[in-house]
Amino acid sequence: MGIQVILPQESYETIRRWPRYKIDVPVRLIAQRPTKVAIAHGRGKELNRSGMAVFAGIEVSLDEQVAVEFTPPYAGQPIRVRGFIRNRSGYTYGIEFITENDADYRTVGHLEDILRTLGSVA
Repeated sequence: MGIQVILPQESYETIRRWPRYKIDVPVRLIAQRPTKVAIAHGRGKELNRSGMAVFAGIEVSLDEQVAVEFTPPYAGQPIRVRGFIRNRSGYTYGIEFITENDADYRTVGHLEDILRTLGSVA
């Protein structure tokens, strides 16, 4: 699997703070519903330290909290990251990772360490 680094670029639409990594990894998107937990299998397409683009055949709303479970490239163990749905295009969702407590910070910190090993962005 090849990893492509996309450097932050300014545009009229958004300014990215961190480089994005084009990836293609299997993911599980987990949404807690009032009467059950909905789980959809999908693909993670872009990743950075603050979020991920996920394609999954599930209906979730903007600002809904979800969990994404995946094995980052070249990492041995899967991780689960909590996040909010921030945008969508069809069944592709932009998920912003949550850092509200120590466990969240540890998970995102571990993800940052993995991203540093994927290649130089300078």
